[in-house]
Amino acid sequence: MRLTLSLLLTSLALPGWASEGTRVQVTGEIIDTWCYYSGVMGGPDAVVGSAHHTCALWCSAGGIPVGLLAEDGTVYMVLKIAQDDASASGDTQLSLAAHTVTADGMLYERDGQNYIVVNEVVSDADIENRTHEDYGTIPSFSFPEPK
Repeated sequence: MRLTLSLLLTSLALPGWASEGTRVQVTGEIIDTWCYYSGVMGGPDAVVGSAHHTCALWCSAGGIPVGLLAEDGTVYMVLKIAQDDASASGDTQLSLAAHTVTADGMLYERDGQNYIVVNEVVSDADIENRTHEDYGTIPSFSFPEPK
């Protein structure tokens, strides 16, 4: 029984069982997926761009996976960026929080979710989405009041 189970588990891990990836190039903003999907800090417009940059750093450093919010509204869960093997809280993800980037990589789809393994960040336009002008900082305690 143990040998049969071992063979079954080994066969499930073979690359032939993985879905085929499609090479894509996506332009969008690197987002904090927890706040974007949960709504805990506000609606989708409030939790992107410069308004949410500090919180996005905290979430990523805490292990929340980052996403890539494409210009068409599609969200791609980022599994890896370039040589940074950390799926969340890696240096690359932290340095790109809230930035608008063009990413070249492999798209995988499963159960209605899009996943991207970014081979290269082709362009980095820094933080283009100036949402703090409309929303302040999200959360409001991102920057402590001076004493």
